[in-house]
Amino acid sequence: MEAALKSSQPATRTLYNILFSISLVHLFNDTIQAVIPAIFPILRESMQLSYFQLGLVAFALNMTASVMQPVVGWYTDKRPMPYMLPIGMCLTLCGMLGLAFAPNYGFVLLSVMLVGLGSAIFHPEGSRVAYLSSGNRRGLGQSIFQVGGNSGQSLAPIMTALVFVNLGQRGAAWFAIPAGLAILVMMYIASWYTTQLPRLQEMKKRSAKRAATGAVSAQHQRRLRLVLVLLVGFVFVRSWYHAGITNFYPFYLMEQYGVTVKGAQLYIFLFLAAGALGTFLGGPLADRFGKRNVILFSMLGSAPLSLLLPHVNAAWAYALSLVIGFIILSSFSVTVVYAQDLMPGKVGTVSGLIIGFAFGMGALGSVALGGLVDLLGVKTVMILCSFLPVLGIVSLLLPTDKKLEKWAASEN
Repeated sequence: MEAALKSSQPATRTLYNILFSISLVHLFNDTIQAVIPAIFPILRESMQLSYFQLGLVAFALNMTASVMQPVVGWYTDKRPMPYMLPIGMCLTLCGMLGLAFAPNYGFVLLSVMLVGLGSAIFHPEGSRVAYLSSGNRRGLGQSIFQVGGNSGQSLAPIMTALVFVNLGQRGAAWFAIPAGLAILVMMYIASWYTTQLPRLQEMKKRSAKRAATGAVSAQHQRRLRLVLVLLVGFVFVRSWYHAGITNFYPFYLMEQYGVTVKGAQLYIFLFLAAGALGTFLGGPLADRFGKRNVILFSMLGSAPLSLLLPHVNAAWAYALSLVIGFIILSSFSVTVVYAQDLMPGKVGTVSGLIIGFAFGMGALGSVALGGLVDLLGVKTVMILCSFLPVLGIVSLLLPTDKKLEKWAASEN
């Protein structure tokens, strides 16, 4: 504990105790959040909901998180608040208890919005903690942070099979336990985070001084905005494909192959578990081979396999779910680090934007795909989704890591 609270740690040292602590909380947070779409089959049966209504539940959850994340990041870039971390998890805890005992559809929407708000507070501040504790190994540090979240998402289908199939909607109350544990861990992290406030203040002063002296030219600002739009486009494509697989692929499996609810959750678990491994390895690979190269590979490498997925039998779908999940989510942490390098000094804002946008696009994707499933059927929509990774070709337009370094050098 004392070691974690020393404020004199050199900036180049990687603090694994903090990184693994924030990753553990990320696991708890994203397990809770991912449980909501994972119990869609349970909610659909218990409340007689349409696919469009299920899409609105995902929209309420993810849109709350996505809209508020950049706002929280922008505010905490200016005024860091370490103890917002446990406060956000308290909101998540209240949301899960509300979901467990929700008497109607409106209460379900309100409860998932509380969970989304808690997530919106956690992610930009969690990314800042990872940034501060990573030292010179920022790709690895962000991967350790993100793998907690992706591991949590992969656990949600298992939780559905073990908890909700047996206990129904009331099983959500059990997730107050990991939320409570997360609050305790975040109190420890917040105490260390407090010691980093002088360092953040110095970073803020350097950024303000650079802006005041006109170091950032108008031409460079235009280049940054263009690259950020391209990066956001990449996240858009990845998020819609992710939404299609996690929210509606189980219904495709049940309709086409007669797979049970429990059996369908296994496919999603494989996709997300392999994605967690890809997320973890993506950061170190980006440190070695370049962030832009990993971003490019994650989408174009998965495109041929995604096109095959709707056309193979149930046995082959196991293998494809594993490989696609690993490849496509290998860029999850890398896009955050790429954006942080693109706009140094705005760690919270860009982290909230990239991660929050991923949630937001997942939300819009859930609503749009849910409506399309009602209109066209789940099989047709899954075939359409299989073409989304092909659009990842937009990543070819992203500047290389060396070009980003040259830009930074020319503007200093």
